Amino acid sequence: MTLPAAMAAALADQAASCGALGSPLMERLFRLMATGWAPAGALARRLSAWPGDLTSRGDSVPLRLGGALHALVRSGRAPALAAIYAGHEGFGDGAFLDAVGETVDHNETFVLGFLDSAPQTNELRRSVAIIAAAHWLADRIGLPFVLSELGASAGANLIWDRYAVATPKGRLGPQEALLTLRPDWRGKAAAPGKAPAQGPHPRVVARAGVDLNPIDPVAGRERLMAYLWADQPDRLERTARALDALAADPPDIARGDAVEWLARRLATPRPGALHLVYHTVAWQYFPAAVQDRGEALLARAGAAASATAPLARFAMEADGEGPGAGMMLDLWPGGSRIALGRVDFHGRWIDWQAPKTA
Repeated sequence: MTLPAAMAAALADQAASCGALGSPLMERLFRLMATGWAPAGALARRLSAWPGDLTSRGDSVPLRLGGALHALVRSGRAPALAAIYAGHEGFGDGAFLDAVGETVDHNETFVLGFLDSAPQTNELRRSVAIIAAAHWLADRIGLPFVLSELGASAGANLIWDRYAVATPKGRLGPQEALLTLRPDWRGKAAAPGKAPAQGPHPRVVARAGVDLNPIDPVAGRERLMAYLWADQPDRLERTARALDALAADPPDIARGDAVEWLARRLATPRPGALHLVYHTVAWQYFPAAVQDRGEALLARAGAAASATAPLARFAMEADGEGPGAGMMLDLWPGGSRIALGRVDFHGRWIDWQAPKTA
């Protein structure tokens, strides 16, 4: 069967994104699939009848396919494709496509199952943005944090306070950090707030998350690793270390509707703490009706916030601009909206443009 035009366009778009995000392997994979792959059988029918947006702005079907292929490679069920993943430059386009076709044909049921869920890369370098925003808030508000993450997956970005970030002005985060992230720091400020050695460090007193399909860091480890790209071993190593930590001390991540869960979280404000609600490249996957309910809920909760129980909402999301994702902070009481700058979708760089806190 000929690849549907919408699917071909989604694959080509994802190829460009992977190239921009530093994965020549995945750029080539998706480019070849866009131009020379012809799915068959149940998979072809599934793709032809896909009801929503196939692209990364919607259901990210190419990333679902890429995750399925990487999972098969990692499990040893795709030896021909594994050889190509280990050094794709040494293989021609025909051999690459043949290996993809063979892998899909021999594992159709597995691939179809992988299509059922949205991608969950749990890219922990997005914590670069969360850590920067949290330090800015700590400097401005001076209260400990209650955390609520929407789209938490396995929780790698729910333990951001265990990571450190290297900035031109110094280190943000604990001295005995699980990981130290080193983004290319750009922007008008060398770090949030005061010099890191002088400013207050965020202190988390409670944390929880929600996801439609939370992933257990032990049972779901391979699924999460599969969504990373095989030619980026640094991402794989960082994620493995975070999953080890999550397995030893898993945070509370509920399964369910994000807005219903958040409504329960916001119903009992905690005096003496700042409630930080945040999401990183997750909001776009929420249906429009869920987004509308979420905005209304936050507006109501914000109207009830006080100086002793303030509320903040941090969003790192695609916003139709570029490069990277926008970083936007809503803060109550007062309902102020503060643009913090932009950040790479994988946290490789951050362009910090937040106003001074004092």
